[in-house]
Amino acid sequence: MDKLQNKLHFDFRTNQQILKLISYIDSFKGKWNIVEQKENAYLKELRKIATIESIGSSTRIEGAQLTNKEIKELLENMEITKLKTRDQQEVVGYYDVLELIYESFADISISKNYIQQLHQRLLKYSTKDERHRGNYKNLSNKVVANYPDGIQKVIFNTTEPHLVENEMTDLIDWANQQLKLNEIHPLVIIGLFIYEFLSIHPFQDGNGRLSRLLTNLLLLKNDYQFIQYVSFENLIEQKKKSYYEALMDGQKDRNTETERITSWIIFFLTSLETLIQRLEQKYDVFKTKGGYLNERQKKIKDFIEKEQPIKLADLVKAIPEISIHSLKKDLQYLKIEQIIDSIGKNRGTIYIIKKK
Repeated sequence: MDKLQNKLHFDFRTNQQILKLISYIDSFKGKWNIVEQKENAYLKELRKIATIESIGSSTRIEGAQLTNKEIKELLENMEITKLKTRDQQEVVGYYDVLELIYESFADISISKNYIQQLHQRLLKYSTKDERHRGNYKNLSNKVVANYPDGIQKVIFNTTEPHLVENEMTDLIDWANQQLKLNEIHPLVIIGLFIYEFLSIHPFQDGNGRLSRLLTNLLLLKNDYQFIQYVSFENLIEQKKKSYYEALMDGQKDRNTETERITSWIIFFLTSLETLIQRLEQKYDVFKTKGGYLNERQKKIKDFIEKEQPIKLADLVKAIPEISIHSLKKDLQYLKIEQIIDSIGKNRGTIYIIKKK
């Protein structure tokens, strides 16, 4: 297992860059986890957006054609829609596993059994993959880049089927041991795990998608909660060329003493840095605009905007289908979110839209 750690022997300059990136990411992690504890409505909306982006990007990287809008519509009508196309099957499978990871990451261990279960669930709706889902491959495969014009390009060869079991066992054992020892930073361990998983390519199909799901799982298990609210998959889709080049830079010396994953680790950590910057921008926009309002709250806001200044009694009269209790709660929420201001006390209180 020393051969895995050997791939992390970086030069001084690279180590300094890695330390700087990790420091930035961990500093944000601490701040974000405090934000998340507040349970505000913005996060629910951000997670919805990130989920659609993640599903769309991860499946399109592998050649699917569905847009984010089409994916949103598919998931909203999932119960009444028959999954006729392979694209639809892959989208719903990815959604299933991503939601499972979000809800139960603490209970999912990094083990052969769980990884195979996640693969089986990922391809659950894909009739073409029925024979091999959940099982390590028995035929050679390659990492292939799919491009919008239909062209495929071989990126690198992968582990032969008869070696997969041993290499996956070594990788899983190494990762779990290192995470427990706490001698190597978790982000570096995660980066190496994903690089090795892609290099082994243990399943016949679905390896790229599963690697991105495992990235989310490992980050969440190591307390990087922010990854739920911004899409790593979307960034990879946008930087596909750099993504493959970083993998290939290590792969060119695969299974030799000189194999290093310098480019991949820098790509991985720099991507997290970019995601943090995106998330901060998105969160600020949501806060500034009063981010997420449900239909009832939008109705109240629109009424105040049109009729201001208004009193609670005006709302009761104008929207009789909403109880006075709910109206009071919504007014309080709109005040907290700095969408409206109140003037006066008790029954004499009037409400107006807050000036920007």
